Amino acid sequence: MFRSRGENLRSVHVLLFLNVTFFLLEHQDARKFAGLFAFDRDAVAGGQLWRLLTYQFAQAGSGWVKALALFVTLLLLYLMGSAVEEAWGTFHFLTLYVLSSLASAGMAAVLDIPLLRSYFVYFTLLFVYATAFPRQSFYLAGVAIHSRVLAVASAAVLLYGVYVGGAANLAALAGSVTGYVYYLTQRKRAVPVAVPATAPSGPAAGAIQNAARFVAMKQVMAEGVPSELERLAIQCERDAVHGVNICPPADYKPESTDGYCIRCEGFAECAARHLRALTYSPD
Repeated sequence: MFRSRGENLRSVHVLLFLNVTFFLLEHQDARKFAGLFAFDRDAVAGGQLWRLLTYQFAQAGSGWVKALALFVTLLLLYLMGSAVEEAWGTFHFLTLYVLSSLASAGMAAVLDIPLLRSYFVYFTLLFVYATAFPRQSFYLAGVAIHSRVLAVASAAVLLYGVYVGGAANLAALAGSVTGYVYYLTQRKRAVPVAVPATAPSGPAAGAIQNAARFVAMKQVMAEGVPSELERLAIQCERDAVHGVNICPPADYKPESTDGYCIRCEGFAECAARHLRALTYSPD
């Protein structure tokens, strides 16, 4: 049973484990793996319901290309999936995964084609992440690439595949559109996540937690409800790391695009100070 909406059960770690496990199974006998785990309309109709989801755990290519595809899948799933789950909650994140997978399988059933590829990470999750964290960047060889740029490039590849007649791309498009629509219709219902006392430490974990706080701040600031501003300020004060040399008030920039604030240990304290200023500012 899931806990209340907004709490994080770290389901991304389970998906990471499943991707590695299925990769090892596929490596042992690719033909048998496809015969058992690929989406197949007739097999699903015969009761093999696991195929509705397991096709997502296959990697493209062969040999070292497949190993590289696994590495990229795991990296993107960890970076983007952890941030989305932290900000949105486990229930919504897993629902997004299931709906996207089922929609792709449904379209494949209509087209009567098999599916065996990880479409969720490269399309649905990337589109949702780019919308939730539009200012976040990935660094490749020292070059910063904004998440929106990656999302647009991925969408272009997907649409081109559909245009040239790729039936599997059409199934992936159906899944990504379904998942993205679910995100757009449900994101306002998500509540800010309280960072647990046992949260993992380190720069990466702190950045993920700060990204979740940033999304929560944007939401409550946009809605402008005093009680929500007060509640989030209290939460940030509770999560503040004492002894950090934070910036002067004038230097705190919640709209900054350089990502410095998101990586700072003092983000929770600065965020609380900013929210307090909004709460007590005259109308």
